[in-house]
Amino acid sequence: MTSATLLTPARVGIESTLETPAARVRARMRAYARALMLVDGAIIALAVVAGYFGRFNFTLSPFGGALPYGSEIPYAVLCPALVLAWLGSVKVLRGYDVNVLGYGADEYRRVTSGSLRLAGAVAILAYIAGVGVARGFLALSFALGTVGLVTGRYVARKWLHRARSRGVGWSRRVLVVGDAPHVLELVRTLRREPYAGYRVVGACIPDALLAPVPQRLGDVPVVGSFRSILESAAATGVDTVAVTASGELTAARLRRLGWQLEGTKIDLVLAPALTDVAGPRIHTRPVAGLPLIHVEAPEFRGTRKLVKGLVDRASSAIALLLALPLLLVIAIAIKLDSKGPVIFRQIRVGQGGREFGVYKFRTMVVNADEMLAKLAARNEHDGLLFKMRKDPRVTRVGRILRKFSLDELPQLINVLIGDMSLVGPRPPLPSEVARYDGDIARRLLVKPGITGLWQVSGRSDLSWEDGIRLDLYYVENWSLASDVVILWKTIGAVVGSRGAY
Repeated sequence: MTSATLLTPARVGIESTLETPAARVRARMRAYARALMLVDGAIIALAVVAGYFGRFNFTLSPFGGALPYGSEIPYAVLCPALVLAWLGSVKVLRGYDVNVLGYGADEYRRVTSGSLRLAGAVAILAYIAGVGVARGFLALSFALGTVGLVTGRYVARKWLHRARSRGVGWSRRVLVVGDAPHVLELVRTLRREPYAGYRVVGACIPDALLAPVPQRLGDVPVVGSFRSILESAAATGVDTVAVTASGELTAARLRRLGWQLEGTKIDLVLAPALTDVAGPRIHTRPVAGLPLIHVEAPEFRGTRKLVKGLVDRASSAIALLLALPLLLVIAIAIKLDSKGPVIFRQIRVGQGGREFGVYKFRTMVVNADEMLAKLAARNEHDGLLFKMRKDPRVTRVGRILRKFSLDELPQLINVLIGDMSLVGPRPPLPSEVARYDGDIARRLLVKPGITGLWQVSGRSDLSWEDGIRLDLYYVENWSLASDVVILWKTIGAVVGSRGAY
């Protein structure tokens, strides 16, 4: 499906009647939400039909006037009603809210919650009313539908991300208000992930910093001061005003700004100086009229960590058994390609600074460490890592293994014995840890992982600073749900061989 055809019916007459870029973005996102509802409806209908025929048989049609043997339930009425109720449940939980579509886990959470809540409600009502709806029909329908809805949202989100990356008008236009350093920091943060849908088009800074000539903060034009926020927003055609830290923006001025934006269809967003903290750790609690933000401490031990360890070991044991034929093929290829051992053991630093031997398939010649000093000047990576796209030490088989991260499969042994986790920060070398400062050392509070945010965000293409930021974000905000998402994204990163060399 192309960008030209996805929303064609909903866009009839839009371009000719809308005046501002922000209005066009809002219209596109509303059309996107309507398209999602149609897709969701088709997925749910298919799931319900599959649940019916899966529970009964492929010859007994609910629309042919017959009923399943021993049943008094009119499934010809129940099936369409279930589809409509399912869509309604997702809508009630704001699964089509344009503010959550396209970014973050909240969209998936709402779709899943709407499905599970409806499943529970149907089961309870059927029990109370004594209606004998086939449990196999409900279980199969809701299982298929929930998976289908999440998958459909994922595919639609990828389409939206590509559209936003191409800059074809699917991103919110943002006016950033605050002190110059905080404006620059917020701009950098938003631009790190353009697919989130926020495009900064201008900035307003304190009156005292204005100059008589046009100013820019980086490549962002300064379009006004704190006295002209509303006028600047109208002039730049934005739909979002993002306020960041500034000593001049008092509570009274922010409150008046909120009043001024009422009825303008311009959203007001507050961007606190607190960064890299995931939503589940943040709770807003009004106290004496103040929306106090409570930030929970990171969890480094407890029941969830115990469950994570058990899941890691069980999953690694199963993966090793399933991958055994592949491991044997790789081992034979390495042995035939070059001299040396099949498995390469390297000392890395794990949780709490404890050193351990990480296992990998050998991808380099046996004297690779001796050659490193001669290649140091050709390092293509910043920070403490050495990376070369065409490293002469890598063998022919090694290049293939690295491209698809197959050299890391033996690390499942490290997970099985408890040295590593399936998901976590990148396991550092002792030479790297020796040069850590206090902040970077927080990576050692959890077990390193075979994969992680660094793996699904570009791997070797990432700068040292971005890699550290992602690792620290994971350490502070890990969860079992985020681990599942990272493992899912790892498949795409490996197949696409992004940043692998």
